[in-house]
Amino acid sequence: MTRHDLPSLRALYEQPFFDLIQQARETYRAHWPEHEVQLCTLLSIKTGGCSEDCAYCSQSSHYDTGLEKETLLPLDRILETAERARANGSTRFCMGAAWKGVTEHDAKFKSVLETVRAVSKLGMEVCVTLGELTPEAARQLRTAGVTAYNHNIDTSPEFYPNIVTTHTFDDRLNTIRSVQQAGMSVCCGGIIGMGETETDRLKMLEVLCTFDPAPESVPINCLMPMPGTPLSEQPPVDIFQLVRLIATTRIALPKARVRLSAGRTRLTREGQALCFFAGANSIFYGDKLLTAANPGTNADLNLLEELGLGISKPEILSS
Repeated sequence: MTRHDLPSLRALYEQPFFDLIQQARETYRAHWPEHEVQLCTLLSIKTGGCSEDCAYCSQSSHYDTGLEKETLLPLDRILETAERARANGSTRFCMGAAWKGVTEHDAKFKSVLETVRAVSKLGMEVCVTLGELTPEAARQLRTAGVTAYNHNIDTSPEFYPNIVTTHTFDDRLNTIRSVQQAGMSVCCGGIIGMGETETDRLKMLEVLCTFDPAPESVPINCLMPMPGTPLSEQPPVDIFQLVRLIATTRIALPKARVRLSAGRTRLTREGQALCFFAGANSIFYGDKLLTAANPGTNADLNLLEELGLGISKPEILSS
């Protein structure tokens, strides 16, 4: 695979719009079944009270967002949601916890391992996002049945300190290395619309292109401004900038699933269709993403049906 640096990514991104999305479409068709979209369901298994100060997040304890701190959901509640997600067509079940991170010595980590073992028996891909990991914690997650770990880098290294001050960009990369060394696939992308420049977005993509192996999936989130957070007044992302980034990501990382993630409630059906044409082949599916609204399952299924897009089967890693 060609390693893309910032100049080559910029050259792709700044092509005439239709040339760019045509190249992205050709890249997509060369590597993926043309009419399949992966459906993923995301559940917050521990909400609120996070010690980190991520400027976009309603779960941060640094901001008054009206969100109550909750304890870890009981296993039966999680399994019920996972089973319902599977029945609705989801092939990947993602569980997120509002923590700075976990180690293998934490009592809460033992509960997560038990949950992972139970969910993995449902025949779905199991993804978790728990914050920072030690290498041993990553190894134990992999053994328990986690197939993918989500740990977004959010934005460029240069812009990152404007968004988070309680950990560093390198801290994110260290966790990703632990995940890869443990044999889990990496789900890693970012958030656009936080006040960053288009160059920052391309620099974020440049970092993703250095991963070895490449990320298995790349979520591209559009900021959902949350009341009480520092970014609560940010305007919506321009749809053509979003499509350009998706298309450039598809060309630069041809074998990664490009996931159209948070912010779809601010996109029209036509805008989402253009994102799919440009190379997005995965969505978060369900009425809620952690604490943010998401299009309803029926709305998503109706849109996919109108576009002639089917649902991909789960890809379970070998032990």
